[in-house]
Amino acid sequence: MEETILAEFKELLQKQMQDLLHNAGETVSEMTEEKTNFPDPTDRASLESDRNFELRIRDRERKLLNKIREALGRIESGEFGLCESCEEPISVERLRARPVTTLCIDCKTEEERQERIG
Repeated sequence: MEETILAEFKELLQKQMQDLLHNAGETVSEMTEEKTNFPDPTDRASLESDRNFELRIRDRERKLLNKIREALGRIESGEFGLCESCEEPISVERLRARPVTTLCIDCKTEEERQERIG
């Protein structure tokens, strides 16, 4: 893969990582500052539901952060853009849609088909 394209993906991944880390920091800050006492059980339940939802989102983002770090590692090692299954190049269009992907579209389609079967 061309160096300019690799640099583009590296910049994109680093930006995504910064955004996710910023969001996580805001969530922690908001949750530690929020000391509201709700006398109404419905209001309290609503707050707890919102917090649980926020934490689920942050957990997904944490997993995405790990994938971003792995993708950045693949850029450094020269393995970025190669399918880990068939070792063929992953299309740039697919990488632009999902830069953390490790499988080409054919291998990913087959993996999903196998998951549905078994």
